[in-house]
Amino acid sequence: MIRRALIAAAVLMSGACANGQELSAEGAGELAAIAAPHTDRLLSTRICRPAAGGLARLVVINHGSPVDAAARAVMRPTPCDSEAVRWFTSRGYVVAIPLRRGYGATGGPWAEAFGGCARGHYGPAGLESARDILAVTRAMQARPDVAPGPALVVGQSAGGWGALALSSLNPPEVGAIVSFAAGRGGWQGGVANQVCQEDRLVAAAGDYGRSARVPTLWVYAANDSFFDHALASRMIEAYRAGGGKAEFFAAPAFGRDGHGFFYGPGGSAAWGPRVAAFLTPRG
Repeated sequence: MIRRALIAAAVLMSGACANGQELSAEGAGELAAIAAPHTDRLLSTRICRPAAGGLARLVVINHGSPVDAAARAVMRPTPCDSEAVRWFTSRGYVVAIPLRRGYGATGGPWAEAFGGCARGHYGPAGLESARDILAVTRAMQARPDVAPGPALVVGQSAGGWGALALSSLNPPEVGAIVSFAAGRGGWQGGVANQVCQEDRLVAAAGDYGRSARVPTLWVYAANDSFFDHALASRMIEAYRAGGGKAEFFAAPAFGRDGHGFFYGPGGSAAWGPRVAAFLTPRG
């Protein structure tokens, strides 16, 4: 099915897990287990360093959630030699790529369930994702090879939604957020661009925006089969209405399905300039 193939492409996988071990395979980087203070789980995290070495700025990249629940258990972090990760390491970032609770080697109960279509509890689900993202961000900032200062948080799909939830907490550890194809509840009933409780998803975005003051960039491709531009616009306007700082990159169609825009081959040529402009300090 196209949605399963899409998620498999969006959440790139490689390598074996070994806590704190420096691996020799190309793209493996370092695999570490990071303690989350709110749970007894250790968050399996791949760490990719820039070639230059020394102190590096931090970016935390966050994965989506497969439509097929069984696929969560076999997920692995995106490899260091993937295009999306290399875009950041080539610009001097050290990249952390965690697996949240309920995914891959991290394991444990799936913390970010939204109650299914009948409930659509998108706000609390995103905040559970945000807890894991913040735990990894704080742990990485304590490392001697990470430069002082706020981190950049990037997320795709459910990971992008978690990043937006994190913005509502205004943690001083986070300076900016880029979300790609953010949302939850897509492909309702196996139908493209049908979203469970769509109005509740929009309302949750508005709830986040009421307290969020972290600069955010929202990126959606025109042919995203989960969240189209019309829905993305509704979510962004709700977020802004509460006071949230949001820029919208309404990207053109990408490949067969734009939901995988961030991870897709050649994607960085399209999103890279817009992300670079967002990250450029403004006078």
